[in-house]
Amino acid sequence: MSKLGDLGAKLYRGEVGYDFVGKRFLWYGVSILITITAIVALAVQGLNMGIEFKGGAVFTTSKSSISVAKATEVAEKASGHDAIVQELGTGGLRIQISGLDTAAATDVKKTLAADLKVSEADINADLVGPSWGEQIANKAWTGLGVFMVLVVIYLAIAFEWRMAVAALIALIHDLTITVGVYALVGFEVTPGTVIGLLTILGYSLYDTVVVFDGLKEGSKDITKQTRWTYSEIANRSINGTLVRSINTTVVALLPVAALLFIGGGFLGAGMLNDISLSLFVGLAAGAYSSIFIATPLVVDLKEREPAMKALKKRVLAKRAAAAAKGESPDEGYESEDEPQVVAQGRPGRRR
Repeated sequence: MSKLGDLGAKLYRGEVGYDFVGKRFLWYGVSILITITAIVALAVQGLNMGIEFKGGAVFTTSKSSISVAKATEVAEKASGHDAIVQELGTGGLRIQISGLDTAAATDVKKTLAADLKVSEADINADLVGPSWGEQIANKAWTGLGVFMVLVVIYLAIAFEWRMAVAALIALIHDLTITVGVYALVGFEVTPGTVIGLLTILGYSLYDTVVVFDGLKEGSKDITKQTRWTYSEIANRSINGTLVRSINTTVVALLPVAALLFIGGGFLGAGMLNDISLSLFVGLAAGAYSSIFIATPLVVDLKEREPAMKALKKRVLAKRAAAAAKGESPDEGYESEDEPQVVAQGRPGRRR
């Protein structure tokens, strides 16, 4: 068995573990700091909305010997607006200019043809109205709202309302961080970005539900035993799925990283950046929130219950009594006195 597999087996059996829940206020602090940074970046710098949302014109040229830097200079001088120029695989150029109407686009096309030394007939001009982008944004907000409502309803029915609230907060946390990163780096927000944002919601929720499922099974009949508190069972559930979460996150991030850093950065396919950045940041944030935010939040909500408070008092009292007698805290426990903990999607087993 590999070292990682051996570690996973030990985590699953509860032989080793890290106190994620016990250090939850540290994770909360880190998340609050990151979230505040994202909100400030969004408020100060704002989002660099793509042409699909602002309206404008996209000019596509045939093969040209003009450099991207020179073409950008020519396009901005001809239009009086900022221009984004990308080199296509065919050797042509894609010139994107926001804020142009039909008349202005015609004049810019003529100027580009002369300055780039290509025939006007070899330049294709596409006009994009801002109303189309507004429709896309409205549909995205509607889809996001419906998704959130369905998530809360499903989790409240399948698990409990506390888990539904925690999952919703984790999703909002992931979205805020991802949007904040876009504001910080200045990447364009396009329909591809919106698709990426909606995609990461499903991934983040999937990882969270796996941990919640283990917690639900592990906390069954929890008040009938005095060995574990709710927070300790929650921590065992996180540790039991930790290696699985790491593996799935790494496997998911590798192809997305290839799109972002190799395709968008090294090869210069800038059109890949809009969707790959949202996926990369969102996947990483989703894995983080599933482990460090969602389950600890459930613990904070659950341990406010009188039954959980009473259980914690009984557990601590029994441990104190055992310590006073010089006994091991685990002495005197029968296997039936310990709740089951389910991890990594496998059936529960008695420890």
